[in-house]
Amino acid sequence: MRSYWKLIWPPFVAVIFFLAVWQLAVSWFQVEQWILPSPGAILREATGNAAGLWDHTLATLRLTLIGFPIGTGVGLLVALLLHLLPWARRAFYPLLILSQNVPSIALGPLLVIWFGFGLLPKIVLITLVCFFPVAVAAMGGLAQSDRVMMNYMKMAGASKWQIFTKLELPHSLPSMFSGIKISASYAVMGAVVAEWIGADKGIGYYMLLQKSAYRTDRMFVAITVIVLLSLVLFGLIALLERWLVRWKPRRNS
Repeated sequence: MRSYWKLIWPPFVAVIFFLAVWQLAVSWFQVEQWILPSPGAILREATGNAAGLWDHTLATLRLTLIGFPIGTGVGLLVALLLHLLPWARRAFYPLLILSQNVPSIALGPLLVIWFGFGLLPKIVLITLVCFFPVAVAAMGGLAQSDRVMMNYMKMAGASKWQIFTKLELPHSLPSMFSGIKISASYAVMGAVVAEWIGADKGIGYYMLLQKSAYRTDRMFVAITVIVLLSLVLFGLIALLERWLVRWKPRRNS
């Protein structure tokens, strides 16, 4: 418990200090609320509009929980195929890198043209955002297996499938989870961007409404919700990693 507190209190104190400086600066310099609201004003707006904001949050959370597992699954499948088929890795890995040079917001209009305004283009967009970090991290983990142990298993007559399931796959789990945690951070933002291209509910739709009304305080509320959702999803993946990867050494400091 004490080790966890050592990890938590430095960022907690830093956040409190940042919010205090923000509050004092806005009050001292008398900054207009529509330019930069104070943390207190943002908190009041969040509590006063909690009911309506909750509906939008649930819509974004639902979209995230659909798209994130699909994107993660696609990323893992791509990584496994490119690892098991070296010729496919040489052929398609450059295309995999190239796919990330296209901004997701630029793909939105194309996805709407191809798939309409329903759920499908939003899921496709979240999948495109989430699969890449998972695929790259998983491929890196699979390629970094213990060569001494691999040679030993080959000399013992182990098949490629046995080497993959008994050595490469378990050894790659920490790297895989690193990619999945990054993907979890991206997933909520991907859902928000997907809502920008066409939705009638969700945090992304809420942000578009408040931008038109110059409600900066509500924009900050929406940003806070996005951050909290990302942190919760990241934390759940971290807990799953801790449960599955029991042999991973823990840091004592």
